[in-house]
Amino acid sequence: MKLIKITNSAYFQVRQLQGQLNYFSAYFDVIAVAPKGEGWEELQKQRARCIPVKMSRAVNPILDLITLFQLVRLFIKEKPTIVHSHTPKAGLLGMLAAWIAHVPIRMHTVTGFPLTTATGIKKQILRFTERLTYACATNVYPNSQKMCDMICSMGIGNPKKMLVIGNGSSNGIDTAFYSRDATQDIKTSTFDFTFGFVGRIFYEKGINELIASFVRLRKDYPNIGLRLIGFMEENLYPVDDWVKQEISTNSHIEFVGFQQDVRPYLLGCEAFVFPSYREGFPNVVMQAGALELPQIVTNINGCNEIIIQNENGIIIPPQDEHALYGAMKYFLDNSNEVKRMAKNARAMITSRYERNKFLKLMLEEYYQQIENRIK
Repeated sequence: MKLIKITNSAYFQVRQLQGQLNYFSAYFDVIAVAPKGEGWEELQKQRARCIPVKMSRAVNPILDLITLFQLVRLFIKEKPTIVHSHTPKAGLLGMLAAWIAHVPIRMHTVTGFPLTTATGIKKQILRFTERLTYACATNVYPNSQKMCDMICSMGIGNPKKMLVIGNGSSNGIDTAFYSRDATQDIKTSTFDFTFGFVGRIFYEKGINELIASFVRLRKDYPNIGLRLIGFMEENLYPVDDWVKQEISTNSHIEFVGFQQDVRPYLLGCEAFVFPSYREGFPNVVMQAGALELPQIVTNINGCNEIIIQNENGIIIPPQDEHALYGAMKYFLDNSNEVKRMAKNARAMITSRYERNKFLKLMLEEYYQQIENRIK
């Protein structure tokens, strides 16, 4: 039986879905479909046949139509039992093409929900595309329970199609890799207390609020640091100019850019802060937790399931600079509480999000749908 995994980037398959192609290749003839680009060479090293397609993340009607026809032809030729899509554009085109090609099992994992922050005509377009994706799919897998509840409450998808795998996430986490015992390479900090952040440096990650809070805190705590791990987004919702200036000139802000391995940089921090406006189920929050870091996160999908208030971190409202400042100040003033939350952090990840457990549950779901639909 053939299983086709489709995403809007090769990088997503080799990083966000790390290990899935190799794992499922023991049970299926696996085909990976994605555009060529970043991650393509690494994708070809996986135990799967790789087929490139052109795909734009942005709205591009002509290219989208071409991609749709390519996918329909591909699915008719390959006759897969399952097409499983991840990411919004791959979901829309992949599920529509699989429906046209009469693929019996059409699965879509919801990895993010931009409707929560969109407005106006953009929100209406997103609502339509999400509804179409879910309508064409036989099964929909929100990667968090609260996202599932939101989708159902908005009337976008059929609740009977919805299922959250395990405790959520798109792939779980390799807790053996994300462990303090797994690496001796630690990028130590010279400051008394360093907050860490991992993610794209842009507006919707809450970077404006983070920098403003940090600058304000330094007036009373002069020897604290902030470590930013991720690339600077210049085109899509860039941060304010004053924030860029602060990042480049403030000697207490360490901007290390994108890193393939974030462990050494996180292990040199005392806490992790993630003030994002919206997420699906953020891997970085699981990674930081597995590395025993207490966290400050916003009350959004995924984050508010991984973090339990005052157990392994603090949850604050999104887009609330005052609340972020207060939470960071609390960490600086309450070392015993920070140590207690750090002590809880790893166990609260390993018990709920271990990757091998997630993959076994996903495999069971594949077989269950085959049993249900292939007569």
